[in-house]
Parts: sequence; structure tokens; C-alpha cells
Amino acid sequence: MNHFEYRNGVLHAEGVPLPRIAAEVGTPVYVYSTATLTRHYRVFADAFAATGLDATVCYAVKANSNQAVIATLAQLGAGADVVSEGELRRALAAGVPRGKIVFSGVGKSAAEMAFAIEAGIAQINVESVAELDQLSRVASGMGAEVPIALRVNPDVDAKTHAKISTGKKENKFGIDIDDAPAIFARARDLPGLAPISIAVHIGSQLTDLAPYRAAFGRVADLARALQADGFDIRHLDLGGGLGIPYDAEDPPPPDAYARMVAETVGDLGLPVMLEPGRMIVGNAGVLLARTLYIKQGREKRFAVLDAAMNDLIRPALYDGHHRIQRVREPEADAEPLAYDVVGPVCESGDTFATGRRIAPLAADDLVVFGSAGAYGAVMASTYNSRLLVPEVLVNGDRYAVVRGRQTYDEMIGQDRLADWLRADAPEPSVTDNQETPRRAAGADG
Repeated sequence: MNHFEYRNGVLHAEGVPLPRIAAEVGTPVYVYSTATLTRHYRVFADAFAATGLDATVCYAVKANSNQAVIATLAQLGAGADVVSEGELRRALAAGVPRGKIVFSGVGKSAAEMAFAIEAGIAQINVESVAELDQLSRVASGMGAEVPIALRVNPDVDAKTHAKISTGKKENKFGIDIDDAPAIFARARDLPGLAPISIAVHIGSQLTDLAPYRAAFGRVADLARALQADGFDIRHLDLGGGLGIPYDAEDPPPPDAYARMVAETVGDLGLPVMLEPGRMIVGNAGVLLARTLYIKQGREKRFAVLDAAMNDLIRPALYDGHHRIQRVREPEADAEPLAYDVVGPVCESGDTFATGRRIAPLAADDLVVFGSAGAYGAVMASTYNSRLLVPEVLVNGDRYAVVRGRQTYDEMIGQDRLADWLRADAPEPSVTDNQETPRRAAGADG
């Protein structure tokens, strides 16, 4: 469920008509619903509470890292799952308690490790022996002991898109689960480390519980074996990945997911951490855009929008599907037409949909991309020197701009001219024993 509905023929975000946001903020613009964020978090958390499991919900910040989104969830009781120092800093700045922050990711630098240790977060998830050794060096050098989980790779096919699958042997994530006992023993012997947890995450946008059941069953078996060998396993980190309905998908509801977790690991009596991202924010956001032109080709009809792949890359990157609808409610007898919905970026890949049937569009019509709250603005870029898209958070009948639209001065101001390119730069001096850059490069340049 989300809170984007037609009222009197106009699509609203909660109590705010989207044309008002378009007029006052401009397009393209991301719009998020506080009511939807709140509902999705509570439905997920309540599902686990109903099972009797001791569960901590750590929102996966990578899905949408806007401070207002993180703060909204933190005030509801959420922790955070982060994958970089930047995300960790965002979580702390948004008010997430440091004792509810988990640092995941396959390539943490020594500097990032040191920052996380200094911050005193709940846990660092380790994904390789090399990382384990590095973390030990950093922690012991700081005189600290760090709670860690070893992220295991259970070799389970999540049956999702290849680019968001993380739990098979050929994926870069985690430690082969069969090697885990030996690596846990190594971690116990290394200075500065306290191996207290097992972590797993098999992918994103899962719509079937069977892969979870298989993966969590393997994790439960590993936990029992480690406990029998005297390891102090204090909780399990079960990751995230529950899907949402972008199109015709029928993902399991949170209560079914929670029951499955209880059935697979509940008998261990261990607290669990869950790291939902897309499930919380995906349907809490839309991308609002404007039609620039309707272009009639010889064989196709194109709707050219002011939004582009740099604003929403999922269709180009993952073949991701997003519902596209007019902001003005179509007339009941309006016959949909087939459009290729495209943006202005100079790439053939800047295509949101091909042959999509939509109620007739005209230039200047407002449209929205549904289910755009996750992996939307957070993956935006300035490709083609287009400005970063702004973000708006709605709460009832009011809204706030929670990230302003970038200006051209801000974007171009990120660049710096080399000294020798400045108009007032002196001519380089060349002596007899110095070659010119061209000669030094050789005759072929």
C-alpha cells in the first residue's frame, strides 16, 4: 500500500497535489510519503514482534540515503545497515543510535574501519580472510576489541536479477559457508576481534521465500556447530532483500517472511537483525516528471520527458520496470496508446519503457514513475552535465524540500582548472636539457 492516489482527478501524495510540487519545485523531482514510510516500517517490525523473536530492524541505507528518510525511520525505532563511511556518517547525523548500526560491504578501507571503531557501532560484517586480518590490525592498533560477524555465502540462488544476486559462489560477497568454521577459529585467535555473529544476505528484490528458507537453514546449522565448538554466537544477521510489486510481482507479505524466519532459526533462541531497504522505501516514493515532446516516428511514438537515465537508472541498468501514469486522471473512455518513454540523455539506453500503453499524453503533461523510492535518487548522477534531481518529503497536507535542486554553479564549481590552463598562467620554461612534452611522448604522441 502507498499514499499516492487520485483525488478529484489529480494525483496526490497524501494531502498534497503533485501539480503543486511541480509548480513550486520544478521537475524532475522525487516525492516521498511519510505515511507510507511509517506504515511499511511498522508492518515489518510488527510482523517480527508477533512471532516472539527478538528482532532489530536496521534499515539498509543504500536504498535511499536522504537524511529526512533516515531520520523518519530512526524516530520510529529503526537502526541502520551501512556499506561505506559516508553512509555511516549519514546514519549518525540522522539520529540513528550507534548501537543499532551494522557496517556491511565487501571492500572497507582501513580508514573506514577506524572510523567505525571510533564511532562505537554495533557490529562490522567481515567478508574475507584478507579483510579479517586488516580489521585485526586496525582494531589492535587502536587498542579496541570490535564485535564482528562473518558474512557467509550459502551458495543459494535467490532467483532474482543477476546484477542483484549476492548469495551464489560466483558472487563477490561473503565467505564460503563450508570454510566458515575454520575462519571463525582464526577470528577468535586474532587480536582486537570478537566474533559474535553470523551474517547472510543472498540478494535483492526476492519474491519467493524458498531461497531464504534454504539460506537460513544453512546458517542455523552453522550456528549450532559453532556453538557446539564453544563460540559465543550472540545473534544472527539475516540481511534483507524482500521484494516489492513493481509490475506483476507478488512478493510474500512481511508476516509470512517473519514466520519463515521463526521456523528456520527460532529454535536457536538468538536475537536476529533484519536489514530491509527496498521493502520500506520502494513504494514510498515516485519520480515526478514532465512531458517535453510527443515525437511520432515512422514506426514508433515517443514520449520525451525531462527526466532521464541519470535521474532514474534502474530501467537502463537492471531492465527495471516502473509504472508510468499521468498526474491528471485519464478520462474513463481514454484509449491507451503505445509509447516508447524516453529521456533527453544522449544514449539509446536512456529509455524507461518500450511500447508501454499509457493514456494519451501531450506536451507539458505531468507523469509519475511509481515505486521509485528505492535506488532512485540515491543512484542519480550528473551525466550529460544534468543537475542532480531534488527530493521532497510529504507529511499530510504539507511538504518540505529535503534536498534542493543542484545549481549549475554548484555542479561546475566541483571542477578545478589546472594552473597551466588559467588565462594568467606563466609560460612554461624549457631549458636545453628538458624535452618538450611532445618529444618526451615519442614520435607517435
